[in-house]
Amino acid sequence: MRVSVSAAKGQLTELVRRAEAGDEGVLTRHGHATVRLVPIRAMPDRKSRRTLLDEVRASAAMKAAAGPSAARSQDFLYDDEGLPE
Repeated sequence: MRVSVSAAKGQLTELVRRAEAGDEGVLTRHGHATVRLVPIRAMPDRKSRRTLLDEVRASAAMKAAAGPSAARSQDFLYDDEGLPE
């Protein structure tokens, strides 16, 4: 929805209500877009951040355990005596 700044002065409450509902609004001045009204996403609480962090750590640990050891990943480049082939 595009609304001029002068028209928005009388409709601010309604524009904010629509933005909160997810409807993006653009305020214009002399026909040019100047301001966008969008809802602010709520910040996750401490418990949900901790849960997400724990899930990421568990996923990384499973990936690390499943793959080959980085210390032995290039052994195929060397012979039994440790010299390049």
